[in-house]
Amino acid sequence: MPGRAILLGLLLSGAPLWAHADTLRCGSQLVSTGDRAFAVERKCGPPVQRDLVGYGLSANGRQEFIVEEWIYGPNNGTLSILTFEGNRLIRIETQRAR
Repeated sequence: MPGRAILLGLLLSGAPLWAHADTLRCGSQLVSTGDRAFAVERKCGPPVQRDLVGYGLSANGRQEFIVEEWIYGPNNGTLSILTFEGNRLIRIETQRAR
């Protein structure tokens, strides 16, 4: 039993300060991965910060797209980081504000 408690303590102490989600609540609205940037901005308003991360290539390598991160919050001590590829929301992360 003590071995399990130590293992659990080690796992929890190494837990990341961020997590992934498929949806984000903005007031009474929900945004989800796959949503377009204009729809996210209409539901959540303008982000606190907007960063150009870089550029990516489509799977066939023929089309280039912009990769951006939008940051919302902090709300209850948590930042929401939304990643867009080619104007589509591909990832929603939450991170404790520092």
